[in-house]
This record gives sequence, C-alpha cells and structure tokens, in this order.
Amino acid sequence: MDSKREVTHTGIVKETGKRGIKVDIVVLSGCASCQIKGSCNMAEQTNKELEIECDPTPFKTGQKVLIKLRASQGFNAIFLGYLLPFLILISVMILTSTITKDEALTGLVSLASVIPYYIALYFFRNRIKKKFTYVVNPLNS
Repeated sequence: MDSKREVTHTGIVKETGKRGIKVDIVVLSGCASCQIKGSCNMAEQTNKELEIECDPTPFKTGQKVLIKLRASQGFNAIFLGYLLPFLILISVMILTSTITKDEALTGLVSLASVIPYYIALYFFRNRIKKKFTYVVNPLNS
C-alpha cells in the first residue's frame, strides 16, 4: 500500500483464534498528542478492539503489530457512520419544518429519523465488515 493513501495504527495482539486475531489499539484525539495537553485537561485516549480475519500463526498474544487500512476505506467508514446519518437528519428536519412549522415536532422527528438507519447498519454489520480489509504486520520491537 502507498503510505500516503493508508491509515496506520499500532496495536497489541489480545487474542489469537482459528480465523484471525483480536488487536487492541489506542486511538488518540488531537488533544492527546498535543504537547501542552496538561494545561487544558482536554486529553482523550480510548482503547478499541479490532477483530481481523487473517492467518493467526505468525502472531502471539501480547505482540506489537502495525495495522494498515486504505484511506478510501476510512472515508467509507466515516460516510456510513457520520455523514449519511447527518444528511438524513438534515433532510428530514428541512422537510418536517416546511410541512408542520412545529419546532418540537421537527426536532423529535429529525432525531427519530436516524434510528432506523442505525438499526439497518447494525443488521448489515457483517456484510459491511467484509468490505473493510486490514493488513497486519508484526513489529520487531
């Protein structure tokens, strides 16, 4: 993969299985990597667990790995998780506000409009997961 067109994270193998591995990665917000993060108390760091289907034989529990994902796949994830529901919410809000003129109803209907979307996303999660392919490389350190 071209390094300009990929997203990389380091992680630690949490578990190996028959069809793949589970890797813990640390996701840092912009504040967490800031040099003056201690002065504003905005530092944020979260742990994520990825299940990656691959040949588990070269990996051991506790081993450091480098995980790569194509940048276009990252955009697809952002589109499905954030951009498309936002567009649905805004569209429903505009439509409802022109029809009803009731702000409370517009707000409730707009928020409720994304519930079916996220339910559908949940039910299609296995199909969506197949579209995201990770490349995992062991780190020597």
